[in-house]
Amino acid sequence: MTESTISRGDSLEITIDRMAHGGEGIGQAPDGRVVFVPRAFPGDVVAATAGRVKKSFIKAELAHVIAPGPLRVPSTCPAAKQGAGCCDFAELDPAAETGIKTEILSEQLRRTGIAERERLEIEQHTLEPVRGWRTRVRWGVDKHARAGTREWHSNELITGAACTQLAPGLADGLVGEGARRFTPGAEVIAVLDGAGHRHVVETRKAPRGRRVETIREVVEGSGKVQEQVGGRAFRFPATAFWQAHSRAPEFYTQLVSDWLGGREYREQTAWDLYGGVGLFVPALARAVRGKVFSVDYSPAATAGEQPGLQDFDVQVKSAKVEQVAAQLPKPGAVVLDPPRTGAGEDVIRSTAAAAPQAVIHVGCDPATFARDLAYWNQYGYRAEKLALINAFPGTHHFETIALIVPA
Repeated sequence: MTESTISRGDSLEITIDRMAHGGEGIGQAPDGRVVFVPRAFPGDVVAATAGRVKKSFIKAELAHVIAPGPLRVPSTCPAAKQGAGCCDFAELDPAAETGIKTEILSEQLRRTGIAERERLEIEQHTLEPVRGWRTRVRWGVDKHARAGTREWHSNELITGAACTQLAPGLADGLVGEGARRFTPGAEVIAVLDGAGHRHVVETRKAPRGRRVETIREVVEGSGKVQEQVGGRAFRFPATAFWQAHSRAPEFYTQLVSDWLGGREYREQTAWDLYGGVGLFVPALARAVRGKVFSVDYSPAATAGEQPGLQDFDVQVKSAKVEQVAAQLPKPGAVVLDPPRTGAGEDVIRSTAAAAPQAVIHVGCDPATFARDLAYWNQYGYRAEKLALINAFPGTHHFETIALIVPA
């Protein structure tokens, strides 16, 4: 089969060699072009259907597995078995998952030149449990008023089974046979908080790529989530951002505390950028022994004072980070925890211009994270430490955290 004979819809037999960013398996077409196949893992021999056919690569869809590789295991997720897009790594051996994700991160760092310039060793951490870890979920509601998870690459909903990411009890009576009904076209958010209370609220459907935070109806619970990290209480609406994995908030705050602690800072001020409800405020305040400016655009996260932060000098700014970062007093330390799109050059340039002595940069997308590390290099900083946290087991997603210091 030559380049000219491979067309959209053609069937290809592909041996998967490695994984790409986004969780796709990589193999080679008969003509030598790279082929990307979702839900295929190293060692698999698969039948794939060509989709997007380009001069140098082919995007394909998995038709079926001809011969499973050593990393393929039976799926643990009934929703994914029915076609849901929740667990694209449901058939990947959990023991191999963090290593696979480290290879993906390493490739992104190579692409931007970071790996060669800084030669960083990547710490690897897997958060347990690897199933039943998710404490908050957002479902769609179909025209029959049933809640469910969206199909793979589709807006259609899988309503017959819940995902195994979900913490025990989170989906009971809400998804599946005999489940309660909701408003067709709405979105349902369910949260199992640190106090053991379940909160179920309805919002309108979110525009693509955006979060809707206005609660239209509280279906169950109070709609006000209670969490506790390091003995400090946080209370906020169920629609506000909070780390999904049950162990993530405690783990991240300890890592931030360890990496920022034990330094002498010229400025007794810190920035908590994309700070949400202020999870990292205690670690920052202790590190610099002073005031923290916490910036976030989310009204749900910034509207109320947090009970666990009352003994810290913290000023909350409800604004976009890129609009106010250059106006803040010079910091000794900074935490940036941006969305998947990353912090971007403007924010990094403004932060670097303020000359902090240490920055914790959190990234949930390896491509934008690697791009942001290159910006730090451009503005006189380097990564001193780097950690990959597998905080989304069963999926291709992961978190990366870097300690950034002056070069």
